[in-house]
Amino acid sequence: MTISNGDTMPEGNFKVMTADGVKEVTTADLFSGKKVALFSVPGAFTPTCSNEHLPSYLKNYDAIKAKGFDTIACMAVNDAFVMDAWGKDRGVGEKIVMLADGSGDYTAKLGLELDASGFGLGTRGKRFSLIVNDGVAEQVNVDEGGYDLTSAEKTCSI
Repeated sequence: MTISNGDTMPEGNFKVMTADGVKEVTTADLFSGKKVALFSVPGAFTPTCSNEHLPSYLKNYDAIKAKGFDTIACMAVNDAFVMDAWGKDRGVGEKIVMLADGSGDYTAKLGLELDASGFGLGTRGKRFSLIVNDGVAEQVNVDEGGYDLTSAEKTCSI
């Protein structure tokens, strides 16, 4: 079943890179008591994800924060090492939390898997964005092509 507006976010875990190495972040850590703009990309370092989607959140960081968001997070079915390298390559710094859903377990809980095996990528996550307020999905956007519905401008009404 696919996550819908008004649903409670499923429990789960992500990996993030820290100065001390890979660390686990739970959904409680990420969402509890916070307003979060979460967006997911099919893959780090891929053209649309790197050149359009992630940059839309980075360039609108100040406007998103001004709208009351506590956290901006980017998720992909990639490992923490890849997500960290991609974040460094794109210059996200501390502005965007780079969440690794390495095996796609959390993506599956959301019901947003993407079969990208035709491109040699295996099972990934669809391109989507969520506004999560204290663990509840207030807005769910899923793009079937491009990133029109899931850009920072559209997701956060900038």
